[in-house]
Amino acid sequence: SLVICNDIFAYIWGKLFGRTPLIALSPKKTVEGFVGALFSTVIFGWGWATLFMRYNFMICPAVDLGVNAWSNIQCDPNPAFIWRTFITPEPIQALISPLFRIPPINWAPFQIHTLVMAVFASLVAPFGGFFASGFKRAFNLKDFGDSIPGHGGLTDRMDCQFLMGMFAYVYYSSNVRVHRATVGSVMQTIVSSLTVDEQLRVFSDLKYYLEGLGQI
Repeated sequence: SLVICNDIFAYIWGKLFGRTPLIALSPKKTVEGFVGALFSTVIFGWGWATLFMRYNFMICPAVDLGVNAWSNIQCDPNPAFIWRTFITPEPIQALISPLFRIPPINWAPFQIHTLVMAVFASLVAPFGGFFASGFKRAFNLKDFGDSIPGHGGLTDRMDCQFLMGMFAYVYYSSNVRVHRATVGSVMQTIVSSLTVDEQLRVFSDLKYYLEGLGQI
């Protein structure tokens, strides 16, 4: 949605205020549209994230295919969705107190993650489109296909999404994802990855550990 938002606002700002060409590969792209889309996408991302993270349906993993927006879903949310309160440090507050006082600010890490994604979608992802434009020009093509009337093919619509998708996966895996072990996942790993002798060793070590705790 961030890439789509960026495309829409780049078009709007470019039409309204576009004067300076951005890159020769895409003559219709303008600096004004590029910069305007950046700020618009950041604002959109912040608002969209703040709205969606208030609903469990949007932040809890689906447990079955019957889950919908009206289901009573409960879960332990990812720490990225937990609200925090920022209080201005006393030295800074004392420095600016003659002018005004900064109230406590409620925020969530997910909002910061969304800002990072929005900036990437605005500054880096469009270059996937620029590359695709250069590629088509090199082969004297207008579009990669014609499956979508007036818009070319699927590749023409997804050129920026390839970069964005790769970045989103890497960023999520590195900074947002929480690895939680479950009984099912542990058993699956033991059964599918260990030999019988290794499984017996795991059983023996676990039995020894639980006996030490006085549980068995």
